[in-house]
Amino acid sequence: MSTSHLPATEESLAQALEAEAPSEAISILYRVLENPSSSSGALQIKEKAIAKLTDLLRQESRAEDLRSLLTQLRPFFAVIPKAKTAKIVRGVLDTVAKIPGTSNLQIALCKEMVEWCRAEKRMFLRQRVESRLAALLMENKEYTEALALLTELVKEVRRFDDKLLLVEIDLLESKLHFSLRNLPKAKAALTAARTAANAIYVPPEQQGMVDLQSGILHAEEKDYKTAYSYFFEAFESFNALEDDRAVFSLKYMLLCKIMVSQADDVAGIISSKAGLQYVGPELDAMKAVADAHSKRSLKLFETALRDYKVQLEEDPIVHRHLSSLYDTLLEQNLCRLIEPFARVEIAHIAELIELPIDHVEKKLSLMILDKKFAGTLDQGAGCLVIFDDPKTDAIYPDTLETIANMDKVVDSLFVRSAKIMT
Repeated sequence: MSTSHLPATEESLAQALEAEAPSEAISILYRVLENPSSSSGALQIKEKAIAKLTDLLRQESRAEDLRSLLTQLRPFFAVIPKAKTAKIVRGVLDTVAKIPGTSNLQIALCKEMVEWCRAEKRMFLRQRVESRLAALLMENKEYTEALALLTELVKEVRRFDDKLLLVEIDLLESKLHFSLRNLPKAKAALTAARTAANAIYVPPEQQGMVDLQSGILHAEEKDYKTAYSYFFEAFESFNALEDDRAVFSLKYMLLCKIMVSQADDVAGIISSKAGLQYVGPELDAMKAVADAHSKRSLKLFETALRDYKVQLEEDPIVHRHLSSLYDTLLEQNLCRLIEPFARVEIAHIAELIELPIDHVEKKLSLMILDKKFAGTLDQGAGCLVIFDDPKTDAIYPDTLETIANMDKVVDSLFVRSAKIMT
C-alpha cells in the first residue's frame, strides 16, 4: 500500500476500475481511503471505494486484509453516521463469509468488532455482531459459548423491544437447542420467534428461515404432514428470492412424503415446474430413497446411502429420519421372511435379505427383546426358533373388569354411609 494518498474523486475511482491487475486497483483504492478530506463528497466517494475494495479483496481471497481493513476504517467511522457504519461493517463481515475456510477468522473478527462497539458505545451494531458471532460459534460446534452469549443477548434485546432482531435471535436460539437435542426449549424459542414475527413485517428470507425451522421441529415429532406444509412455505419464500436454501426445503418436503409412505409422489414433485429448477444430486438422492422405499428393497436403500453419502449421511436432519425408516423397513422385511418358518438358519435369512449375517443376527435379537415377535436365537446351531403366538386367556381381562366394578360399588357405599353418619 502506497504512503501517498489520492484525491477522493470519481476520477480516482475510474482509475481503479481501469487498472489492469486487481492488485493495482486495490492499491489505488487504499490510497483513496487515506485521503484526509471529510467533506460530504469525499465521504461518498470513500463509501464507493470501500464497496469496490471489499469486492476485490474477496475475489483475491484476501480475508486477512479484509480483517485489517475494518481496523483501518475506524477513524472513518467516527465521521460518518452510525447507520452507515453498521452497513459497512456488516457488509465486510458478509464478504469475509463468502471466502471458504474462514470460520475461525470470522469468529475472531466478530469478537474484535464487539470489543470496539463496546468501547465506542455502539449498542445496536454490537447486538447484531453478537448475533452473528453466536451463529458462527454454533456452526463451529462451540455450543456452550454460543448459548451463554445468546442468553445475555436475548435479555438485552427484549428490554429494548427490537422485534426484528429478536426474531433472529430467538430463531438462532431454537436452532442451538435443537443441535443440543433439547426439543422443549427449541420449540419454546421458536414460538417466541413466531410471536415476535407476527407483530412486525418480517423479510421473506427471515420468514422462510422461521418456516424451515418449524418444519424441522414438527418432523422431529413425527408430524410429517404439518412439517411438509412448513417446508412448502419455506420453499416458496426461498424460491422467490432465488436463495440456495430452496433446494434444501424441497429436499425436506420429499423426505416428509417418503416418511408418510407416499414415496410415489416424489417423482411428480421433482418433475413439476418448480422442482425442475433444482434437479441435481440433492433431489436425485431423495428419488433413489423413494424408489427403494416403494420397492421395499433394503439393497436399493443401502445403495442409495452409499451413492449419495454427502446428501443423505452428512445431512443430520435427513440422516436421523432415514435411520428410523431403514430400521422400520428392515423389521418389516425380516417379519415377512420368517413368517413361514418355525425354525430357520440365520444364514438363510441373511442370504434372502442380502445383508451380513452379524447384522441380521443383531437386529433379530433386538426385535425379540422389543417383543416384535416371539422367539429365541440358538447361536450354537446358528438358528432362529420362532414360537407360536401365545393365546391370551379371556378370564384375566374379565376378572380385572369385575374387580374394577366392585371397587366402584364399594366407593359409592362408603360415600353413602358417610352421609348417613353426618
